[in-house]
Amino acid sequence: MIIEPHIHMYSRTTDDYVAMYQAGIRACVEPSFWMGCNRRYAGTFFDYFNLILEFETIRARRFGIDHFCAVSLNPKETEDLALASEVMDGLSPYLDHPRCVALGEIGFNAITINEEKAFVRQLHIAHERRIPVIVHLPHVDKLRGTRRTLDIVKAEGISPDLVVIDHNTEETIALSRASGCYCGMTVYPISKLNPERVSAIIRQYGSERMIVNGSADWGVSDPLSLIKVVSQLRQDHVPEADIQRLTFDNAKAFYSHSPHWKPNFTIQPLDPREFQR
Repeated sequence: MIIEPHIHMYSRTTDDYVAMYQAGIRACVEPSFWMGCNRRYAGTFFDYFNLILEFETIRARRFGIDHFCAVSLNPKETEDLALASEVMDGLSPYLDHPRCVALGEIGFNAITINEEKAFVRQLHIAHERRIPVIVHLPHVDKLRGTRRTLDIVKAEGISPDLVVIDHNTEETIALSRASGCYCGMTVYPISKLNPERVSAIIRQYGSERMIVNGSADWGVSDPLSLIKVVSQLRQDHVPEADIQRLTFDNAKAFYSHSPHWKPNFTIQPLDPREFQR
């Protein structure tokens, strides 16, 4: 049984849900993300939050997967300061939603001043609410972005138990591990990490507080990345206890800090004829 802790199912098809269930994935968390173009109105963000919190949960349940969300202003859309402020002002009702288990993903994209302002404000919101937060490391100049990210998290004083630093690579994992936060690793077919690299990191650093995800957004990605990671770990003789922590236990422990995290791992898929009427 697997928890997919970070996956953008809004961009996936029903066939992906079928494949995920057949492979053993029983719950997932969908963080808010960029839609492919910058949104112009706060209401567009709020409609999107409603969609992933409401309809996407229903869609996933039809295929046997319990779907939860994280809600935030994504770092790619922080440069319009008036719009960013309006969106952050309106987050509370969506963070209160029973399917929302974290605030995220927040952090850096291009490591700009405006990104940092939104990052700090949203981290403060999470800290006040004592809820988990998903932090996005930049894909460019990642080491500098990671150092700044960890400085900001430490300055806020939020418990490391409530923070996952996501999108780590070999370049950043030691820093993230030293912070005491949970450490996320994203597996893509081309960019980010692949199963072999994840396996090497786990064999060097162990599985404690390590979380792996597929993200699976609009680009070249794979909703079954975790399944391929499990296969590679077994091929490399990583103990089953470590595999269990990496693909289930650690994600469960992290999201359990949210009162809304009440996954049902026994949902049965419906006959498609039952929901296509």
